[in-house]
Amino acid sequence: MRPQQQEAAGPGDAEDPWKECMDTAVQLALRAGEVIRNALTKEKRVSTKTSAVDLVTETDHFVEELIISALREKFPSHRFIGEESTSAGPHCSLTNSPTWIIDPIDGTCNFVHRFPLVAVSIGFAFQKELEFGVIYHCTEERLYTGRKGHGSFCNGERLQVSKETDISKALILTEIGTKRDPATLKLFLGNMERLLKCQAHGIRIMGSATLSLCYLASGAAEAYYQFGLHCWDLAAATVIIREAGGVVIDTSGGALDLMSCRVVAAGTEEIALLIARELQTINYGRDDED
Repeated sequence: MRPQQQEAAGPGDAEDPWKECMDTAVQLALRAGEVIRNALTKEKRVSTKTSAVDLVTETDHFVEELIISALREKFPSHRFIGEESTSAGPHCSLTNSPTWIIDPIDGTCNFVHRFPLVAVSIGFAFQKELEFGVIYHCTEERLYTGRKGHGSFCNGERLQVSKETDISKALILTEIGTKRDPATLKLFLGNMERLLKCQAHGIRIMGSATLSLCYLASGAAEAYYQFGLHCWDLAAATVIIREAGGVVIDTSGGALDLMSCRVVAAGTEEIALLIARELQTINYGRDDED
């Protein structure tokens, strides 16, 4: 079943200055998703980036180029932050210009192993404020969209976060990250232990940050946290969560800094702040560092 698209842009489209941009993002996400689905079961050429577990394939590069080239042709004055092009060297900075923030395949390790939790993520910011996000779960053909002030949807059905405030009744999601040195692993496991001692129902690792955040937006989990999460993983999902009634903050408990490589998201502020207080910081630097 093809995802419903008409509802995704939300109400007030006639006066929406970013309607054309969002409609274009939806079309490109669906197109990219088809490419990824077709490539999922085929042999892949796999390379590494920052570590032996930070993987990239030819499909990552192909999909990012497909999306950015189409957007650049239609919106030549806009700026772009893409995971693979940033990894290749260009400085990653968020300015006041209209900016597309793109993860061509979120869950590349899943993709390499044919594990079906893979997604395309396209976020958009103007004057450093996130305006909309589009995430497409390729294998399930589930289209998640969020537009500031217009709500968030999955295949046209409105999303709503869980309103649980008690962490002892919460399911929490996270990711391992690419650093595997002993000191980082000790901090990572220590953070899980701290939250389990709070009697959380459980902690899940899905292998796709964007889809984990979409599950949070849909009410299937109460919270998510991670150190090492990049702006291209977070931009689209942040809009979707906030428009579903959730909160997205820094691990310090303060306002989200999209470039800080750290985040806590939850259905309620109570759970978000409790998790932030429990976490020990794992330093992954910043996306906008040279």
